[in-house]
Amino acid sequence: MNGPTSRPVPLDQADGLRRLFAHARVRFVPVVSNPHMAFGGVMLERLCAAFGEHGKHTLVIDAGERAPVPSEMAMMELTECVETLSTQVSYLAARGLPLRFVDTHGSTAGFLQAASDAAPHADVVLVHAPATDLCRMFVRSEARPLLLADDRPASVTHAYAAMKLLSQRAGLVVHDLLLGAAPSSPRAERIAMQLATCADDFLGAVLRDWVQIDPATDAREQPTAALRRWARETLQPAMGFAGAAASPALEHHAHATLN
Repeated sequence: MNGPTSRPVPLDQADGLRRLFAHARVRFVPVVSNPHMAFGGVMLERLCAAFGEHGKHTLVIDAGERAPVPSEMAMMELTECVETLSTQVSYLAARGLPLRFVDTHGSTAGFLQAASDAAPHADVVLVHAPATDLCRMFVRSEARPLLLADDRPASVTHAYAAMKLLSQRAGLVVHDLLLGAAPSSPRAERIAMQLATCADDFLGAVLRDWVQIDPATDAREQPTAALRRWARETLQPAMGFAGAAASPALEHHAHATLN
């Protein structure tokens, strides 16, 4: 018989993850890997540079399809597997690693806690992984996934499929997009608007913001104004779905379409 001091049973498997997000100092950013995208590494570098401008140290957890396989030490001493790349960036090779932390509910949220503990100096954790892995880690959390794509059809199709999976399986309905394309690309804005329209019409989801990055940009260059804005907003406390607002560019396009 349970007494009055019995511990309450968590409402669902995301309960622990929500508590982690609520109390942790670190900001977790799920970044959807895209094997059809060129220069994905450049995009991650640009993200780290943007957070670095805010004085933040970023841990990149690379669990993408092309990421290195983690060391055998990973399950015994994850701290030893974290590489320091610079004063502002650390790196963890993690392809296939999240699944080793799966619990009886199918959640791998425990991996996020383990990775955060392994790099206590990190202020931001970029989790670069396929949508299927991100679903298990961030189900029904306050996270806002960042889609990666370039201006080629296969890449865009993959980004849309990832958005659909994250929305329907994990309840993550607010997304951002980092689009790798030359400044002269005639397709960049159209791609972002098409993804935003498809998200709204077919998924009940929101493409909240999008940022275009020139993949030919030197990593030593300062982040663009748009990327700075995105990083600043991402570092702010999570507002939840009710507080999500579309970027000025998307709002302008929607207004022009309706009029």
